[in-house]
Amino acid sequence: MLRILFVCTGNTCRSPMAEGILRKLAEERGIELEVESAGVSAAEGVPISRHAEAVLRDHDINDHITSLPLRHDNVTSTDLILTLTQSHKQHVIRNFPQAMGKVYTLKEYAEDDEVVLRELQELDSLYATWAMNKALGQELDHQDRERLIELQQRVPSFDISDPFGGSREDYEVTAAEIRTAIDRMLDKLQHEQSS
Repeated sequence: MLRILFVCTGNTCRSPMAEGILRKLAEERGIELEVESAGVSAAEGVPISRHAEAVLRDHDINDHITSLPLRHDNVTSTDLILTLTQSHKQHVIRNFPQAMGKVYTLKEYAEDDEVVLRELQELDSLYATWAMNKALGQELDHQDRERLIELQQRVPSFDISDPFGGSREDYEVTAAEIRTAIDRMLDKLQHEQSS
């Protein structure tokens, strides 16, 4: 059974909504998954925000989800880590480099344009090179810096909007964004399972 971990910042808005929505949609499609969520800056046991809870209830999702901090055990025990933004993805890779091959943003994982995916992979590689050079006190060479800038401008944003502190409508917009990406992701998983 595929184990999926969603990661955002405080694990009270986006990642718990993604967890609940994926669990429900996968069940409706008959896809067996284990799903949980965590936050890069989360405290343990904090209830999800009232707007996130209300939006989930509107989708007939009544899961009792409380926050979890991102830890070594939940990174290593999962098959696929889906972050809600590129910065969350970079945080996971920096702190858990052994997870690099299984970390994607949710929208990136749902993407099916091969050109975009190749460019995103190249961008990730350039970020890793830049971080390594920085740690060694070296600069990124001119050609790599130019290519990094070019890719940053061309590759679309794969971030899910953050509704934290916003209105109920902000949470509904974010939930719709998450649901669209999860529907595409489940199409991809079903296609892979049938191949």
